[in-house]
Amino acid sequence: MDFKNIYTTYWDKIFRLCLGYVNDPDRAKDFAQETFLTVWEKLPSFRQEAALSTWIFRIATNTCLQQIRAERKNHFTELPDDIPQEMESTETMAGDIAMLYRFIAELKEIDRIIISLELEGMNQAEISKVVGLQEGNIRVRIHRIKEKLNEKFKKNGRQ
Repeated sequence: MDFKNIYTTYWDKIFRLCLGYVNDPDRAKDFAQETFLTVWEKLPSFRQEAALSTWIFRIATNTCLQQIRAERKNHFTELPDDIPQEMESTETMAGDIAMLYRFIAELKEIDRIIISLELEGMNQAEISKVVGLQEGNIRVRIHRIKEKLNEKFKKNGRQ
């Protein structure tokens, strides 16, 4: 698969994964671009020991973590005060999605990674390879994360 096809296939998924880390569309776009720069540079050395999607998601995860650590900010416990007005509305599906990303941003780092990959449709075996945990542990964590997110929605008057 050539880079252009990879970029087209994975851009939206990687962007959403990055958005789960920073809850800021501009920063998420920057992180996604950094991810694809790394993919482009390392594509010739991809050994196909893992699925291409697993490899790309691992690069994205590492990129996000490295960028955040380099900035020496913890944007996951502090939510931005200047959330755009259209994202504040919980009356629409877009508002619910924005709320979901805010709740995901409040999770512990490993839980953010796991649920973001789950939301992208990655199977639990692949998630296990990306985060380095056993598949059974992934299954339990996903269940607990979903319970936490459901509780947060209920506290905010959503179901």
